[in-house]
Amino acid sequence: MVRAESESGAPHIPVLLGAILESVAPVGGVWLDGTMGAGGYTRGLLEAGADRVIGLDRDPLAHQMAADWADERVTLVQGVFSEMDEVGEAVDGVVLDLGVSSMQLDRADRGFSFLRDGPLDMRMGDAGPTAADLVNGLGEGDLADILHRYGEERAARRIAKSIVKRREEAPFATTLDLAEVVAANLPRPKPGQSHPATRSFQALRIAVNDEFGELAEGLQAAERVLKPGGWLAVVSFHSVEDRAVKRFLADRADAGGGGSRYAPERAARRPAFEITHKAIAPTEEEVAANPRARSARLRVARRTDAPAGRVDRRTLGLPAAVTLGGS
Repeated sequence: MVRAESESGAPHIPVLLGAILESVAPVGGVWLDGTMGAGGYTRGLLEAGADRVIGLDRDPLAHQMAADWADERVTLVQGVFSEMDEVGEAVDGVVLDLGVSSMQLDRADRGFSFLRDGPLDMRMGDAGPTAADLVNGLGEGDLADILHRYGEERAARRIAKSIVKRREEAPFATTLDLAEVVAANLPRPKPGQSHPATRSFQALRIAVNDEFGELAEGLQAAERVLKPGGWLAVVSFHSVEDRAVKRFLADRADAGGGGSRYAPERAARRPAFEITHKAIAPTEEEVAANPRARSARLRVARRTDAPAGRVDRRTLGLPAAVTLGGS
């Protein structure tokens, strides 16, 4: 789940930006970029005609970088996108780019990568427990649940057992230290296969940043903050995220009623969204220019004037949250 901004350091390339701008044209009014990162979407929206963009990001680095490019048309807000409806105004559009950004992944000191040695951190912001806190402090059962539910790692229990055994000798402090222990529990990858630690690192990152909880609440916050006629554009990079976005929009665009022999009839209601496009994938040209865009999918919908509602996390098909209680 990597937000594809660039394959190297700079310039950052926001994935599917052209498709977003084409889907919501003409661009105008006030937009909210809920995952501002390096600012690619924010700048693209302004260049396309947005009057102002609220740049929201939990990462202090994003706000430091914004000092180099943000002008009076950009309102910077540090925080999580699950609370975007607390910015104080309704907006004409919301764009979300899910997952970890390349500016975070490419910096060893952020602790996201198993290819670069750095502190075992993985926080997208600057608060809360780190990956080291989880790896060194959770019980074997909790660790196994995280690896299995969030990373779909089949060897979760074996890896968790090895982690607990190794930390009795010395606590985990760096990314490569953890990656070596994980890899020792899995077959050597064949050419073209991903690194053995990929799923475990993904799972820990999701747990550290509560990414699935953020997604479930963030989609509903977007529904609340959008004006009637406002646009929601979400770019995801993982099938679990894309499925959640698809199910959210399907649920909130449903007028209810109907029913069948397999499903009960639902109370009639006014749809909160109109789905305007099928899922959009990057072109071959975009993937060639930005390989991290390969798995990206864009979903776009337009807000109606119906009241905002709630969607249960289970309806979105997201894995159940792991209760971190020590086991």
